[in-house]
Amino acid sequence: ALVLQYMLLGSLEVCLHSRGHHLNLFQRLDIMIDVACALEYPRHGCWETIVHCDLKPSNVLLDENMTAHVGGFGFAKMLVGYKSLTLTCTLGTTGYIAPGTNS
Repeated sequence: ALVLQYMLLGSLEVCLHSRGHHLNLFQRLDIMIDVACALEYPRHGCWETIVHCDLKPSNVLLDENMTAHVGGFGFAKMLVGYKSLTLTCTLGTTGYIAPGTNS
């Protein structure tokens, strides 16, 4: 079983697209920094590099302090012993995949 901390405010997607929510510029910058730090940790804090492959607003969860946490590592890939890697298939959610990526 996988147990995760409850995220009181739900996903970033809900905060961005719900009528009752509004994120000011400073909240958006804080979320951006939290997400960048969360994605940077598996690259430099672990022995092997982990690539998320499916970053989107519904995979960014907000706790009661508006601290962003990255979830949704279902498509994540561990790069073992590679300096660079070319994927032969596209991973991610349509609409959030980088432009120019072949599907």
